[in-house]
Amino acid sequence: MSAEKRKALGKGLSALLNDSVEVNQNKRSTPVSEPSETAGLGSISEIKINQVEVNPFQPRTEFDDQALAELSDSIKKQGLIQPITVRKAGANKYQLISGERRLRASKLAGLTDIPAYIRTANDQQMLEMALIENIQRENLNAIEVALSFQRMIDECNLKQEELGERVSKNRSTVTNYLRLLKLPPAIQASLRDGQITMGHAKALISVDDPAQQLFFHQYIIQHDLSVRKTEEMVRDMQRNPVKKEGKQPEPLSYHIQKIQDELATKFSTQVKLKVNGQGKGSIEIPFLSEDDLGRILEMLDW
Repeated sequence: MSAEKRKALGKGLSALLNDSVEVNQNKRSTPVSEPSETAGLGSISEIKINQVEVNPFQPRTEFDDQALAELSDSIKKQGLIQPITVRKAGANKYQLISGERRLRASKLAGLTDIPAYIRTANDQQMLEMALIENIQRENLNAIEVALSFQRMIDECNLKQEELGERVSKNRSTVTNYLRLLKLPPAIQASLRDGQITMGHAKALISVDDPAQQLFFHQYIIQHDLSVRKTEEMVRDMQRNPVKKEGKQPEPLSYHIQKIQDELATKFSTQVKLKVNGQGKGSIEIPFLSEDDLGRILEMLDW
């Protein structure tokens, strides 16, 4: 991530922290002092590491063990360069606002004290700060960004324009991320795991039928389609929709439709349920190739 982009992303967090002190990455310009009851904005204090509680609003749940070990080794040699940020939570007690990765690595390094900015923040500010810091991570995938955006809207009562200002992104970018959460879980998981890109996902969003989305999603993976080929495939489908002839079946009940959608998500293909008035019917599970058939049979423990 470029320095300019990182600076732009930091605007929302800096505004929330009301931080007027810039920290030199190689040398602290502000003297370290013991915290006092009036320790305030702009000061760095050494606090006991065992007095710091994790942020209950932390949206990040997974931390790379190898990356933590590498940071821990660096802290052992160089010390912790960038302080964590906390708020007072009682006598000799602090609650983490941002910097959980640094806190974990410092504990691994065996530190008993840790440099910290001490801030005042209510619960909503705590959540907003944690979410913004999370969004600023370089290795965040599109689904993680989308989920953080949605949490900021739901739990911080922000509109999309306000959210865009917080994270220095325009409204259309915010909207594109949020739309990813409307995709079936199987497609979201593929995007999260890097099997498809956000470009693939955006093309699939334009398909209205979730079952068709899942069918195309599996086809993309099976044939390693590029984003451009995916867009062409979706456009061709929209220009030449399959014409349904003859008498159309009765629409599925909500219960049966829900089961069909869940099966389609489970098998990552366009599952169809047919049910007659007596409750009898069939399940159709299409496959794209012999390998795809093998995948489905394996899921069925065949």
